[in-house]
Amino acid sequence: MASGLTNVSLNTGRVMPIIGFGTFQIVGKGLIYRVIDAALASGYRSFDTAAVYGNEEDIGQALKELLPKYGLTRDDIFLTSKLAPNDHGKNSAERAARKSLSHLGVTYLDMYLVHWPGVAGIPMESSHNLKLRTETWNALSELYEKGILRGIGVSNYTVKHLEELFAHCKIKPAVNQVEFHPHFQQKELLKFCTTHGIHLQAYSSLGGSYNHSLVDDPVVTSIARKLGKGSAQVLLRWAVQQGVGVIPKSVTPNRIAENIKLNFSLSEEDMTALGSIKKVEKYAWNPARVA
Repeated sequence: MASGLTNVSLNTGRVMPIIGFGTFQIVGKGLIYRVIDAALASGYRSFDTAAVYGNEEDIGQALKELLPKYGLTRDDIFLTSKLAPNDHGKNSAERAARKSLSHLGVTYLDMYLVHWPGVAGIPMESSHNLKLRTETWNALSELYEKGILRGIGVSNYTVKHLEELFAHCKIKPAVNQVEFHPHFQQKELLKFCTTHGIHLQAYSSLGGSYNHSLVDDPVVTSIARKLGKGSAQVLLRWAVQQGVGVIPKSVTPNRIAENIKLNFSLSEEDMTALGSIKKVEKYAWNPARVA
């Protein structure tokens, strides 16, 4: 991403904002309304949710009430939701997608992701995971072809999961949303997705919610001080400068505004320093264990 790039072109032919607003763990009608208002005011036009977040209905209602305030319509917003792990399978997947549409109060989703390669209630090492996620993908592909889902993708898929998907699918994922940051760089996965035209989108860009070791990493804080930026901005810019999407979340208006102000560049020296951090730490679940 050049310093001014705001959108990425997907393999569907549509564009997606490279910076979205994440809503994991943000719940409650009043709080959702306030953060969506602050996000829209700050310039966010992409919102990321999931069935398991339990906030789809409140997000849908907040957008319905707030879009006119900013002179926007539904078509100005890129809306992503995700299929819960207990909704894998042909019929369950279609029902789940339609339920998300209903909860959000919309007639289409810009992106719908398979949240997890494993199936709830099935051992992670079981081959039934592959069978059911293949059924899921075929069901979502049909909804994509009908235009109800304008893009379909995956989340937490490893190279192995993607290669297995390619062996069975006729429509490639447009997005793979995964944990990606300087403490967990996933260079092989980024290269694989880039080669196959899949947009890599990062979550946990700032590390763990209750673990500040990434934002306090001395390499990150040194670069932030030098540039007069926040550590969060440096971490987000590191991803975006590689063409990786980000979905930072916050409930604080000034942080919400700061996280989208990424129109600066990290030097080649800074990118090399961040890319050379030796510490490896994963802050979320590990999909590599799923067969």
